[in-house]
Amino acid sequence: MTVTATSVDQPDQLEPRPASAARRGRLLRLVPAAAAVLCGVLLYVSFPPRTLWWLALPAFAGFAWVLRGRSWKAALGLGYLFGLGFLLPLLVWTSVEVGPLPWLALVAAEAVFVALAGAGIAAVSRLPAWPVWAAALWTAGEAARARVPFGGFPWGKIAFGQADGVFLPLAAVGGTPVLGFAVVLCGFGLYEAGRLLLERRRTRTVRRAAATAALLSVAVPVAGAVAARALVSDKAEDGTATVAVIQGNVPRAGLEFNAQRRAVLDYHARETHKLAADVRSGKAAKPDFVLWPENSSDIDPFEYPDAAAVIEQAAKDIGVPVSVGGVVERDGKLLNEQILWDPAKGPTQTYDKRQIQPFGEFLPLRSLVGAINKSWTEMARQDFSRGTEPGVFDMAGTKVGLATCYEAAFDWAVRDTVTHGAEMISVPSNNATFDRSEMTYQQLAMSRIRAVEHSRTVTVPVTSGVSAVILPDGRITQKTGMFVPAYLVQKVPLRTSTTPATELGVLPELALVLVAAGGIGWAIGSGLRARRGGAA
Repeated sequence: MTVTATSVDQPDQLEPRPASAARRGRLLRLVPAAAAVLCGVLLYVSFPPRTLWWLALPAFAGFAWVLRGRSWKAALGLGYLFGLGFLLPLLVWTSVEVGPLPWLALVAAEAVFVALAGAGIAAVSRLPAWPVWAAALWTAGEAARARVPFGGFPWGKIAFGQADGVFLPLAAVGGTPVLGFAVVLCGFGLYEAGRLLLERRRTRTVRRAAATAALLSVAVPVAGAVAARALVSDKAEDGTATVAVIQGNVPRAGLEFNAQRRAVLDYHARETHKLAADVRSGKAAKPDFVLWPENSSDIDPFEYPDAAAVIEQAAKDIGVPVSVGGVVERDGKLLNEQILWDPAKGPTQTYDKRQIQPFGEFLPLRSLVGAINKSWTEMARQDFSRGTEPGVFDMAGTKVGLATCYEAAFDWAVRDTVTHGAEMISVPSNNATFDRSEMTYQQLAMSRIRAVEHSRTVTVPVTSGVSAVILPDGRITQKTGMFVPAYLVQKVPLRTSTTPATELGVLPELALVLVAAGGIGWAIGSGLRARRGGAA
């Protein structure tokens, strides 16, 4: 009986064990997904306003652990989760005034590019020197994201999180593609080095070629950044200019920042008059020219004489040219325009923004958007038109390149101001729509990258902050707070030499895209040969 009882009871005692093992198995299968999300969040934390740029390295090392050796289908899903972990918090500012739906739709679309890059990275992860192919694939994903759909959305490029990092000088070598490639390569190289070290402890053998490739993946980006410091300088090459940046502030934050007629214009004029008074009293140096932000004139000065009079009085009071941002209508076209206003001659030059913002300055899929929410189409009744010519103002003898707000995210829109003779760059912006979100700090970091990329002083006049003066080495020397009226006056170096990044333009990015394509071709070829061998 004892034996029989034991034999009957035994299955009951063992029955929970398979269920427990199944639960553990399910939990273990969730580990890569959770790790992908956490690594994406870690990458987000590396971005401004925080100065934790180095967190990008463990973020990509962890991403490599998640992807290496996976099937392309699994990697597609894991890459998408990594993209969500990164982009959901990074782009939350897009929901400030319009609610969560546009934010979620944007992130869902942009994460597709990260997912595709993840599938490609998994495919090349079995190749020799795979970190090189994998980092090139990430860069190719960024290149695609910066171009499609609707003109692209490059926000969140890895380079834009590196304004305080040791890799920053690489921006002068090959722009944002080379800088971002170096960071991702180093992260993947760190993972591969760690993996090979654990393999050596387990097997007591060293695969020298693989170990050499892993170490070079870490060492070359760091050494390249150190060597590239020779390209970074804040020395004047064509004299200096004393520039004034005006931040007038706005009556209210949000989409209705300019609802009170002429208030924004009056605020910027008032701050300019204050600067003029301080110059006369000796409290401030007299500037050679003055830079106002995007949308600093909330009504069209060509259409309304009172607006033109306000600008003219401010220009005459300070006695130097003023660059004014306004929305103007000309020949039936709505334009986001910078206007050079001379104190004696009035408006003399204009620059029309060329890279306009989808769902902000123009509305793609208007009928579909209207079906979802009619109020969104009512807010954007007329699409803005694109400018066609680079903006370079001659301001008191200084060539000032203009990249208006959103344009600072696009490589070409900043570069061609320099190739057209700009000795310094200004990025007039209006961030009042996004309240006190991280958006303004993310955009400010872009301008710091552009300063080093093209070796130019960059000024950032913003309606509500943060306005800043950035030297050609990427250092911020002055900045304002948010939602306060303020002016900044500083003597800045003017430069005429060009960096390799300026000279090469899109070529480094194209080269990395071709490397990525080569890696994918090799991986596909290897897979086909392996299948044929298995069939044989």
